[in-house]
Amino acid sequence: MSPRAATRPRPLARAVVVLTALLTALAASVVVASGASAHVTVASQDAAPGGYGKITFRVPNESDTASTVGLRIQIPEDAALASLRTQPMPGWTATLTTADLDEPLDNHGQEISSYVSVVEFRADEGAGIGPGQFQEFALSGGPFPDADQLSFPVVQLYSDGSEAAWIEPTVDGQEEPESPAPVLSLTSAASGETADAPATTEEDHDHAAAVEESPGALALFLAILALLTGIAGVVLGWRATRRTVSS
Repeated sequence: MSPRAATRPRPLARAVVVLTALLTALAASVVVASGASAHVTVASQDAAPGGYGKITFRVPNESDTASTVGLRIQIPEDAALASLRTQPMPGWTATLTTADLDEPLDNHGQEISSYVSVVEFRADEGAGIGPGQFQEFALSGGPFPDADQLSFPVVQLYSDGSEAAWIEPTVDGQEEPESPAPVLSLTSAASGETADAPATTEEDHDHAAAVEESPGALALFLAILALLTGIAGVVLGWRATRRTVSS
């Protein structure tokens, strides 16, 4: 075998090494993107301190084998609402539990001594949130307390009997806990930003949902870009080597 022929496999071997490394990085970023944000969140477009509004809990199913069949939302006393209702959800049954207040609420001159402390949604037989799916559960009520944020601990129940407790408090200046309780921000609604914002299209809503469900999407995009760049470099290098060997 001539020296030139012996050197021909080297660019291909280098290509295999480079592509293996890039694919490993890509796989790692996919894991980060898919698992980094699979927790329950809460948001509102109109909830503001002292007012009434609708709050929506978004519940992704993070199990590969079991369905989400229950959602237990705890409403702490510092987030107590004088009035609270559930939005009907086909295939689900809602149950409200009340608790006494240490300090009664004043609602338009009427003293409220108890409030809804737990809202539980249970899937009917054969219903639930399957693997790879999510669902939204809405509550409406008020008046909301005079606060910037409200925390709502949530327990997610699965068909295999397991539970995911999203109950850990989020502390400013610290990393997000592993199982954070959903936090509702009342600041933007109070300032009127949401009310004055332009109407979102269905495409905008889908894009926002995708971003919220995958905060690691940027890492995934960068990994794919690096992979494509690496492939292009390997191909160009291999062609240049072939020209050199041929000459």
